[in-house]
Amino acid sequence: MNILRLLLPATLCATLLAALPAFAAAPAPTISEAAAQDGDWVSYRDAYRQMIRFDKYGKPKHLIQHHYQVAPKDRSVSLEGVRLTLVGPSTRLNLALDAVGRANFPLLKSAYDDNARLVLNRKAESYAMQPRISIIPRADGIYETADLQAACEQALNYFRYIGRSSMQDRKCVGVRFSYAHNTMDSPVRFRNTDQAQKEIAMADGSAFPEDAAPLLRTATYRFSEWPEKGQVMTQSAPIAIAPVFD
Repeated sequence: MNILRLLLPATLCATLLAALPAFAAAPAPTISEAAAQDGDWVSYRDAYRQMIRFDKYGKPKHLIQHHYQVAPKDRSVSLEGVRLTLVGPSTRLNLALDAVGRANFPLLKSAYDDNARLVLNRKAESYAMQPRISIIPRADGIYETADLQAACEQALNYFRYIGRSSMQDRKCVGVRFSYAHNTMDSPVRFRNTDQAQKEIAMADGSAFPEDAAPLLRTATYRFSEWPEKGQVMTQSAPIAIAPVFD
């Protein structure tokens, strides 16, 4: 009897331990699976192959920059609350989007090897997820006209390099500065060699001419409409600066 009393707790423990698997929760989903439930996703490897081409591009590119963009396909679709997350078995990184949906794209070998995903917390059919070239903004807000023309040409040459067929017969015609829609005055001016200044007209439009949304206040500086030499001056930092082609 004494031996049974000593063995009983161990027997009960063994019984309880044996029963535990029957009541245990299902295995927790991987990071990728859990994140994918929030919306749609695209392959990080596919995006990586597109984005790495800019880093490997050997021609002049010091006036332009490369981002990964989440762009609404329709003006009825908003970027508000949209999140893009890089998710994999050993990776979880939130990619902050700016006002036009651009994110700095991390080139991570570990995420590539893990076959990570770029997870969007929205249905992907409402958004285009794509590389985006834009012109690097200057801290002083002063742009030499020759530099703006060179930046546009750098963008066009890169598009041709990656084989974008729609750009083969296009030419650079200008540069577009974009601001928040509540910007009512003209924050962009042209200054000629005599120091005289003139406003560049503002209009409603998208940051990148081929985009459907979002709708912003834009000032398009067209090379042919202004003197060849001068400066374009911005009173405040634009959301984006885009090359314009015809």
